Amino acid sequence: MGVKEHKKHIYNLRIGVLTVSSTRNKDTDESGKIIMDAIEKNGYKVCGYDVVKDSKLDILSGLFHLLPICDVVILNGGTGISPKDVTAETIKAILDKELVGFGEIFRLKSYEEIGTAAMMSRAIGGICCGKLIFSIPGSKGAAKTGCEVIFSEINHMWYELNKEKK
Repeated sequence: MGVKEHKKHIYNLRIGVLTVSSTRNKDTDESGKIIMDAIEKNGYKVCGYDVVKDSKLDILSGLFHLLPICDVVILNGGTGISPKDVTAETIKAILDKELVGFGEIFRLKSYEEIGTAAMMSRAIGGICCGKLIFSIPGSKGAAKTGCEVIFSEINHMWYELNKEKK
């Protein structure tokens, strides 16, 4: 079965959004709103949303709240190189499998938009507990780029992740 065949599959995925920020809240979280809009525009359901502080414990708590009720979780924020940016390490530590290509493609698309500053993005994707997890930077541009990359392959990824369960 070729890639075109896999892309024919469409799933009613439940997608959660977790914003990691010490400065934003649900009222000021423009990136989270962009991601939730993209989820709905692509025909999926937002199954949960929260804003948590830049700390491993808060990130894990928010993520473990969403994983049981969502098929996919998209995190935004905390992927830079400042000392407070701990999202990438936190997510990487719990992944069963890392989708290395996600970060590579995200950075390639970002490079086309913002130049060499894209090298500071530590976007990461992977699988945890049979669920897809993506972590992207917290800027509005990154939210748009991340959604473009994620939604271009999400049905194919979900198919591959679940094809042996049938």
